[in-house]
Amino acid sequence: MYEHILIATDGSELAARGVEHGLALAAPLKARVTVLTVAPPLQREAALAAIAGGVDDPVIRYDQQIESKMKTLFASIEQRAADHGVTVDLLHDIDEHPAEAIIRTAGLKGCDLIVMTSHGRRGAKRLLLGSQTAEVLAHTSIPVLVVR
Repeated sequence: MYEHILIATDGSELAARGVEHGLALAAPLKARVTVLTVAPPLQREAALAAIAGGVDDPVIRYDQQIESKMKTLFASIEQRAADHGVTVDLLHDIDEHPAEAIIRTAGLKGCDLIVMTSHGRRGAKRLLLGSQTAEVLAHTSIPVLVVR
């Protein structure tokens, strides 16, 4: 049915449920799995504040912090994947628009399913907070499995 699953995660507890669900689905299907995380680029204001606070190169510091966080997250995901007997390709992207990065990566990698989570917010909360899941659903032709 599905041959290559993209699992999008932000490292949150909710997203971990999506990772688990995606891995559990991939195992019996013997599907390839790509796990993607997306972080926002360092904002100019944050970089200027860091420089004012004595940080020599805030971009390098930001990249180091992201890399450290990804090592920890990816180690956990690799362990969960091994528990399911699934091999994963772990990717990280820096993009101001995570939904666009998810759709772009799924297309470039030839994924035939995207697995991601949603808080299920409605009304004003959804409008105020936005939803990367809703953006992906609205702009991709690839099937999306939403885990809550």
